[in-house]
Amino acid sequence: MKPSMLTPLFTALIALALQGCSNSASTAAIERKVLLQSSASWDSTPYTHYPYAEPQLSVLKLKIPANTQLPWHRHAMPNAAYVLSGELTIESKESGQVRRVKQGEAVAEMVNITHRGVTGEEPVELIVFYAGSEGIPLSE
Repeated sequence: MKPSMLTPLFTALIALALQGCSNSASTAAIERKVLLQSSASWDSTPYTHYPYAEPQLSVLKLKIPANTQLPWHRHAMPNAAYVLSGELTIESKESGQVRRVKQGEAVAEMVNITHRGVTGEEPVELIVFYAGSEGIPLSE
């Protein structure tokens, strides 16, 4: 077969294969809600870049007891948290800004800015997603 005939043939085969992959009955039941989409952290500091290394994604489930003050820390990479239960107050050490996030809310975390989380009368459970690289600690 001539090379010029291969492109239309491959295009037709890919189209047929993709038709078999879509099932409108099963995708109709899927609900999609964007919880967070941001190019800046909660204090409006823009994210400038990712670490310069092979990507490594991490997803953590954290349970923080009631009346807990986490130590001051910072993250070297962008990350985001989704609160499963409770309410967390986030404080910036440098600016003094405060942000409260509660159950069902997502927050874009600070990068290279010292901050901490403080829980109230209830424990907090959250999922945190980190877009980092191997060898870079999730927090310092």
